[in-house]
Amino acid sequence: MKRILNTLIFLLSVIAYSQETGSISGLLTDKETGNQPLPFANVTIKGTSKGTTTDFDGLFEISNITPGTYTVVFSFVGYETLEVPNIKVNANKTTTVNSGLGASAAALDEVVITTVARRDSETALLLNQKEAIDIKESIGSQELAKLGVSDVATATTKISGVTSSEASGEVYVRGLGDRYLYTTMNGLPIPSDDIEKKNIDLELFPTRVVSSIGISKTFSPQSSADQASGSVDITSRQLAGVQELSFSARAGVNTNVMQDGVSDNFKKTANSEDYSFGFYSKDTPTEDALTQQSWETQSMRMPINYRYTVTAGKKFGEKFKAFFTGSQRTDYAYRKGTFKEYQGNYIDDSFNDVEEFEKTTNTTGLIDLQYKINKNNNLRANSLFINKLTDKVYEQGRNGEGFVFEETNTSENLSQFVRDQNVKQTRLLVNQISGDHKIGEINELDWAAGYNIVNADEPNRIRNELNFNESTVQLARTGGYQQRKSTQTIDDKEFNALIKDKITFIKKEKDSSSIGFDVTIGGNYRNKKRDFSSQFFGLTENTLGSLTPSSIDNLDEVLNQDNIENGLLSENVQLEDIYNAELNSQAGFLSANFATGKFNINAGARYQNDEILVDYNVGNAPGGRIGNVSKNYDNIYPALNVKYELNEKNNFRIAASKTITLPEFKEIAPFEYISPSGQITRGNPDLEASNVYNIDVKWEFFPDKGELFSVTGFYKNISDPINKVRDRGSASRFSYYNVGDNATIYGLELDANFFIIKSSSNDKGADLDFGINVSRMWHEQDLKESRDENGTLLYTFQYDHKTEIGLQGASDWIFNANLNFTTKNKHPFLASLSANYASDKIFALGAPEIQSENDLYFNSEIIEKGFVVLNAVITKEIDDHFSVRFTGKNLLNPTIERVQDITPVGGSTTTEVVRSYTRGATLNLGISYKL
Repeated sequence: MKRILNTLIFLLSVIAYSQETGSISGLLTDKETGNQPLPFANVTIKGTSKGTTTDFDGLFEISNITPGTYTVVFSFVGYETLEVPNIKVNANKTTTVNSGLGASAAALDEVVITTVARRDSETALLLNQKEAIDIKESIGSQELAKLGVSDVATATTKISGVTSSEASGEVYVRGLGDRYLYTTMNGLPIPSDDIEKKNIDLELFPTRVVSSIGISKTFSPQSSADQASGSVDITSRQLAGVQELSFSARAGVNTNVMQDGVSDNFKKTANSEDYSFGFYSKDTPTEDALTQQSWETQSMRMPINYRYTVTAGKKFGEKFKAFFTGSQRTDYAYRKGTFKEYQGNYIDDSFNDVEEFEKTTNTTGLIDLQYKINKNNNLRANSLFINKLTDKVYEQGRNGEGFVFEETNTSENLSQFVRDQNVKQTRLLVNQISGDHKIGEINELDWAAGYNIVNADEPNRIRNELNFNESTVQLARTGGYQQRKSTQTIDDKEFNALIKDKITFIKKEKDSSSIGFDVTIGGNYRNKKRDFSSQFFGLTENTLGSLTPSSIDNLDEVLNQDNIENGLLSENVQLEDIYNAELNSQAGFLSANFATGKFNINAGARYQNDEILVDYNVGNAPGGRIGNVSKNYDNIYPALNVKYELNEKNNFRIAASKTITLPEFKEIAPFEYISPSGQITRGNPDLEASNVYNIDVKWEFFPDKGELFSVTGFYKNISDPINKVRDRGSASRFSYYNVGDNATIYGLELDANFFIIKSSSNDKGADLDFGINVSRMWHEQDLKESRDENGTLLYTFQYDHKTEIGLQGASDWIFNANLNFTTKNKHPFLASLSANYASDKIFALGAPEIQSENDLYFNSEIIEKGFVVLNAVITKEIDDHFSVRFTGKNLLNPTIERVQDITPVGGSTTTEVVRSYTRGATLNLGISYKL
């Protein structure tokens, strides 16, 4: 805190002594194309380090210039450099310089001695969307800053048809969840940080490291076919202009955390002394920690959220650019609610006082290097490092009302208490190198290669299960590992690469009657390996009830080395669960693009071979502890994208494709992962891939700069859909199955962004714009049943008279809206209000309890109820260097619930809440400084 205060004092002193400055802005056009705007050209002030690049509309601005007379230099690859001397800059004024570049230098009398956007602006991205052949939507860093979005997961929910599940943390596109999505950064795949996910947790990506986020909802042969809902591509930041330097800091609170009894006693795990600055480090083996480390939680007072960042970049000479951005943030969260489980429509577990204390520290660093070999050849290298450490304490049953059927259903009038302490550290390193080369007049060659490393560890997870009443505390009696410490490690290594060559046989001119034809050919390679291990170490009473701690918070009294030596406790070591997995994917693609008049037709195909290998040695695995799985999918995936440009403001699009959804390692490997609440998720070695057929139709209308109206209709047919399902015979077990032969999902998406008030001036007045997207979806899948030739039932996924059901994770309705106010003065004021809503969705499908009597004995599906999220952002620029920002997230603080229909045999159906909690509203105040 002292360092933060010293930094703020220093920055404030800079304000006190800073002088008034001016700026240079203007429009740069391309003389070779009839004075069309020239984007991404370099604009610098000769003899200084100040500069920028033009945006999609050829606009630029260089601000914070000391008054004086300068020479402005315009340059662009393949064009003559233009120097414009004697440009006078006055304090608090903008000098406008409009010019054009061509193959030969412009005469100075052609230079005319105002408006700025960037490549990641809303206008630029809408233009990119308009020009693209495939159906895609993007959101850039400028809009994310305006909306107060702090991470990529939240950013994706601003795009139509996209939601984020609070229950699972997954991003859903058109109702299809994690396994149906594909995530890349700069076009290369990035790994998952979590055994439970196919895609990386997008919350790990602060928007500060992002230039833009694009979601392609249709398949292109140049990307992996392992997608059904679409793909997310994160374009990482790079230096724009010639120099950049900024600092920011913020502090805030969560309203749940700040309530009485929480803020002055916020619980941390017994591991909290083993990490500092968000990095875990301990040499004691987990087995030794049974007796050499406490079993008790720690606590702290006044948990305050904070974040600090630094961003710096510089251009060296004419060829080399370097950029760095780094940050660390710490957030505290507290949730309190209920948890229940039903087996065969009868209560199995019940807790009405579930508490979760969570501290998360996220450290992020991005380095981007660019080198321009010459006007036709460029190289880029970037590395992203993420270290996320989460310290979580989960408790249920402290109030003495916890019920677990096999533990507390006795005459002793006992209730159960469960505490789970877990530190999870994820370290992710993504390394990429890429190049683009123009070979002659018609050939453009692009290549990229990446090497990714993920270490996701739970180095010492601590779990206690106790039975107690007012007079006694007992160690729980079922199983040998209810007082345990465990370790889990995931080591992923991946190499990936792509190469593509675009050959333009006929270049389409601006004349609408001309034609164009180009062909793109290339290939992809991906090899991903995972080493996974997990092991339990436990202490068990040798005589039931012989050890009685004085309270549920004094377990060190009995779980110690003395009681092992005197024979009251036994130390148990479970066999290590391991699996080794490998994915090999090779692909080649070919696509042709033909443009004539107002039509643009892109047709192509991708050949992709995917091989999945899993060797496992896992307890409780069906068919035996040791086994292996080998799956191979060899297919051709065609794609067609057609765009018809009705006029300058209207596009009509049609897209059709075939894709695949591969099962993930964690969905295949039969390892049982136990959640803090005790629910078990296990993979299924018999799981198979899903084939998906996709059709999209879209109309786009661009009424004015920065405005959009669009309507999209889509249809998907999925064979052998994969679902998360309640496992039969257990209230707490989940697995993955191809529950049906076929699933369909179709829907409509409406997207609108428009100005309610738009100022005609660039330096006065204000803008008020409104954006909304609405999605309506219809979805269903059959539930399989198999019988032999005599009609004898072999197995069934049908239950409660249901032969069809909706898709897991799909909402019928999705709404995203935002209202933004911006003043147009030199130091603008911005205010934004955004809201998101997704209606009810299936969290997990149900299952029959007894196969032969599946309409009487079953477990119903679990439903995640819809809720509204409301966020607000207020930003004010104080001067050319400093700005302040207030953000309020989850302001309505809705109760998040999962419910389940319960129908006892011979009884009526009731709807029971099986999980509920609130997240609290998060309020932050921050200050930023930029050079």
